[in-house]
Amino acid sequence: MKHKLVLLFCLGFVLFPVLQAQKKEKPKWKLVWKEDFKKNEIDKSKWTKIPRGTADWNNYMSYHDNCYDVKDGNLILRGIVNDVDKQDTARYLTDGIYTKDKMTIKHGKVEVKAKLGNATGAWPAIWMLPQYDKWPMGGEIDIMERLNHDTIAYQTVHSHYTYDLKMENTPPHGSTGAIRPDDYNVYAVEIHPDSLVFSINGNHTFTYPRIETDLEGQYPFGTPFYLLIDMQLEGNWVGRADPQELPVEMKVDWVKFYIPKK
Repeated sequence: MKHKLVLLFCLGFVLFPVLQAQKKEKPKWKLVWKEDFKKNEIDKSKWTKIPRGTADWNNYMSYHDNCYDVKDGNLILRGIVNDVDKQDTARYLTDGIYTKDKMTIKHGKVEVKAKLGNATGAWPAIWMLPQYDKWPMGGEIDIMERLNHDTIAYQTVHSHYTYDLKMENTPPHGSTGAIRPDDYNVYAVEIHPDSLVFSINGNHTFTYPRIETDLEGQYPFGTPFYLLIDMQLEGNWVGRADPQELPVEMKVDWVKFYIPKK
């Protein structure tokens, strides 16, 4: 019995500092920005509608009112068949908003609670781009991308290192996580000086670390990044849309930005 007590004391002596260190390592966050969509319209002091471009993800973007709604505490983004704007030759219309020039974060945590509609060719995304640096040198953080009717979401990191230099597996630059396809899910990323930490519904899914390398642009994170939330249809990755399954909606309940507590 005496030996057991001594052993337990020794184990406690060894484990206590380890447990304390683990406790200290867990980051604590301070909420600095929140959007819960309680107004009846998009708050222009926080968000800007994403303009149309030529990339797969923005080539159907529209400002048409049928694509956007704010009601019941949700932002609603839609992908629709274009039978509402005869002056627009695009066969589909989609939408999105971003915080560019209005809200950015360097190191911290971003969380978004959203419910994703199901449709062939639907490609909703929650992601981040650098405020000042050009793509891909400045990096890209894909907090969530979902395709079609999938029961998983993709979480990916892009940069000059992964895109131009093709270093996609040293370290792995993406992963997937399970979602509730017919319900709300919380998608998050933590931006640290040494890593990006992704999660879904509070469950850790993927970490992308800063590594020692002579190659350029491996970890360009820590500069101001803004948030994009968009619903897109079609593209080389997701494939063709089925108009019979449209419209499709993405509902966003809330968005939160945190910084580390000092």
